[in-house]
Amino acid sequence: MARRGGFPGGGIPGNMNNLMKQAQKMQKQMEEQAKEFETKEFTASAGGGAVSVTVTGKRELKAIRISPDAVDPEDVEMLQDMIVAAVNEALRQMEAENQAIMGKLTGGFGGGLPF
Repeated sequence: MARRGGFPGGGIPGNMNNLMKQAQKMQKQMEEQAKEFETKEFTASAGGGAVSVTVTGKRELKAIRISPDAVDPEDVEMLQDMIVAAVNEALRQMEAENQAIMGKLTGGFGGGLPF
């Protein structure tokens, strides 16, 4: 009696087997890249270098450097704005590099693969 559905012999066809191996290889590469990425640091500044911040690939703020010239007790709001701008730029740099790395690994498929 003929079997319905499935593959002849009950095994995974060669192309499917190769696809699974490639997917596992890609997953391993992505995990390695993620670990390496977490150790990277991204630095950005604002106010002509008056404020400089460093964030890590783990999305953690590591350092803030403020030039003494940027500290004006009469204009604390300006200093706060420079800090926010520098942090946001460093985070943008980090995300852009992360997207570039993932794009190379996935060949343009994006990070939405289910494995």
